[in-house]
This record gives sequence, structure tokens and C-alpha cells, in this order.
Amino acid sequence: METLLQIWGGACYLLNKICFSRAERSADRVANRTWRLWSWGVFLAGLPAWVTVFVMEHNWIAAAVESGGVPAMLIGYIIALRGHGREPRWLDWLARFSVVGGLGASLYEFGGITTLNQILELCIAAGFLMGTYLMAKDSIRGYHWLMLGNVSCAALMGIQEYWILAAQQLASLIFVVDACRTRRRTTDEPKG
Repeated sequence: METLLQIWGGACYLLNKICFSRAERSADRVANRTWRLWSWGVFLAGLPAWVTVFVMEHNWIAAAVESGGVPAMLIGYIIALRGHGREPRWLDWLARFSVVGGLGASLYEFGGITTLNQILELCIAAGFLMGTYLMAKDSIRGYHWLMLGNVSCAALMGIQEYWILAAQQLASLIFVVDACRTRRRTTDEPKG
């Protein structure tokens, strides 16, 4: 079961980053939209596997925050589908609340930071929530946050001996960096 969850979650999240990279490299508007829809769709598809792995390892911060990222993922999907400014306003507020609430709850839960795993989980939380929210808003800064999340998650998964997920996070990092560099090169002024 553990291996299946790693393959499922890892493959979906890696595909998410590959699709973001392809979207940034796409000069055609229709292709860009298609890649973004695929990106957000596979992101959502991989979420249950990741949450399950985090819960199995008692990584409560990461599990709660990962679950809280659903509104931002939905915003990204809706924006890719309908365009900017056409996403439900309430979903935007829910995503913002999830970012602030998720990080606040994680700090409250542990009453401070006492282990390396907690530090890595907080970095995953910040990277995932801020990265997902900013990516949903099509901001280049989202890539920077995703990089933090990828590196932190690779370290945590390595410590906990989830080697498939650790490798997937490092592979994802390559595509996040590529997407960020491509965005910088193709726009005079970074979005965000």
C-alpha cells in the first residue's frame, strides 16, 4: 500500500510540475490553457495519496496544510478554465483563510518548534500553501515558494525513507525551476 501511495502521489505531483513547465513554454494560448488545466487536475488527483502518507507518518502539519490547499487548487483550475477574474470570490477568500489558518494552526499545534521534522513540515506548509495560492493567481512568485516546498518535502521524505517521493520531489524541482526561468525569459515584467 505504501509503495502504491508513493507512486500515485509522486506521479501526480511530478506531472503537475511538468504541465506547469509545458504551459510556460507554450506560445499558443490554447495549448497554455490546456497544460494549465492538466496541471491543476493532476495536482488535485494526487492530493489524497499525499495526505494519506503524511497521516501515516504523523506529519500532522503537512497533512492539514496539504488538505487546506484544495481551495487554491480549485481557484487555479477555474482560472485556467474560465480566465482571470471569473473565479468565485468566496473561493478566493477560503483559499486565503486556508493559507493563514493552516500556518497558524501548525504553529499552535506544537507550541513551538522542537524537531527537524517540524521545521521541514513548516517549510513544506509555507511552500505548498503560498506556492499553490500564488500559482493559482498566475504569479511567478508561486514558483519560488514551490521550490521551498519541494526541497523541504524531499528532505522529509528522505528522512522517513519514502525514497520514491523524495526522488519525485527532486525531479519536480527541475520542472519548477524550468517553469520559473521560462516565465522570466518570456515576460518583460514578471507577473505578480
